[in-house]
Amino acid sequence: MKAELRLNLGVNLGLGLGLDWGLLRAGMRVAVAVSGGADSVALTLALAECAAELGIGLQAVHVNHRLRGAESDEDEAFVRELAKRLGLELRVKHVDTEGARDGDGLEEAARRLRYQWWDELMAAGVVDAVATAHTLDDQAETVVAKLLRGAWTKGLAGIFPVVERARGRILRPMLGVRRAEVEAWLGARGERWREDSTNRETVFTRNRIRHLLLPELERWNPQVKEHLAQMATLARDEESYWEGEMERLAARMMMTGRPVRGGGRAAGETVALDVVRLAGLDVAVQRRLLRVAAEQAGATMNFDATETLRTLAVEGRAGEKRTLAGGWMAERTARELRLSRGTVAEATLEPVRFMTPGEVEAFGWQFEVRCEGGARNEAVVRPWRAGDRVRLRHSSGPKKVKEVLERMKVSGEERQNWLVMESGGEIVWMQGVELESQAGVVAKRIQ
Repeated sequence: MKAELRLNLGVNLGLGLGLDWGLLRAGMRVAVAVSGGADSVALTLALAECAAELGIGLQAVHVNHRLRGAESDEDEAFVRELAKRLGLELRVKHVDTEGARDGDGLEEAARRLRYQWWDELMAAGVVDAVATAHTLDDQAETVVAKLLRGAWTKGLAGIFPVVERARGRILRPMLGVRRAEVEAWLGARGERWREDSTNRETVFTRNRIRHLLLPELERWNPQVKEHLAQMATLARDEESYWEGEMERLAARMMMTGRPVRGGGRAAGETVALDVVRLAGLDVAVQRRLLRVAAEQAGATMNFDATETLRTLAVEGRAGEKRTLAGGWMAERTARELRLSRGTVAEATLEPVRFMTPGEVEAFGWQFEVRCEGGARNEAVVRPWRAGDRVRLRHSSGPKKVKEVLERMKVSGEERQNWLVMESGGEIVWMQGVELESQAGVVAKRIQ
């Protein structure tokens, strides 16, 4: 019955786009997120025309991010006219995206503000779900972006069709639809849409993927976007399976706190795994259990850190230790691998090198570096060292990092492992302060 309804709606509307109407149920109050772009306009039109048959209550929501001056206001006016023509109630939110960055890139800050407002609407009982117009192209771009950042299987799952929030859901019924199909459908109906001028600027990673990388990959394989979307589906199903398996195994093999004489364990931040039992498991299971243990301890693990832990657990000797990002220590005993807050005598974080412009994850931070003129340089993220100097924003001249840390009252191991980024012989970023640098560094803490 559901399949027939989906087919009939597609035929009646002339869509043929494979929208997933199964995400919607009768009686649901849905807000469709409308930016004014082709994808969101198509989704709004389709939902408006199908709302009665689907039995849903529909309204529209629009966020004016105030990032493009008059162009942003023109987008809002366009959305208001569209909602009025379709007879939809429209809610508009004005936000100061630039002022809300807090270390995030503009795209991430804008996304956070949108979701924050949608959560407020759902928490207030205004709507049960928000529908967004992410397409198969968006899915492919997301998978490539995650792959370039070194994502694990969970990251390759890309955009989820349904995201459960505290008081509602985010729905993506257009993930099976190509952007070209959307524009062709709108064109056949004589519908207009807005073009975001920043979508052509290749300074943004997603735009470089969209306009430079994926077109080149499509020359090798015209079906590459479909294959990337299929990879996301496979990754989501894999992660769903492994999530249940890890809950079962972690309950049997993971312990919290340190053992005490006479039996039992003292409460504390320490998380431990039985290394004898761990060694008997398949390598894939070992990696996943170690990552679950690290996440429970509060640490974020990349591939190299995970392999370091696995080698220590399976091949290490009692008494061996390793230092992880964020001040975490891994300690091997005769029976356990323990993760806890630790101290070391000197900085032990290995520098992470990469080419700019570009992105990299290092020590629990996500870095993006933009360079004017397209010049490529090597950058390194590392703990500070004696002799390092920085030029603080609004300061009269360069300062020693040592003196800056003293003013910030940073001490102990935290001080020894305080991070900086160096490029072209200059410190272009320092943890916790703003520098006078033109390197275009955007850093976001991910742990």
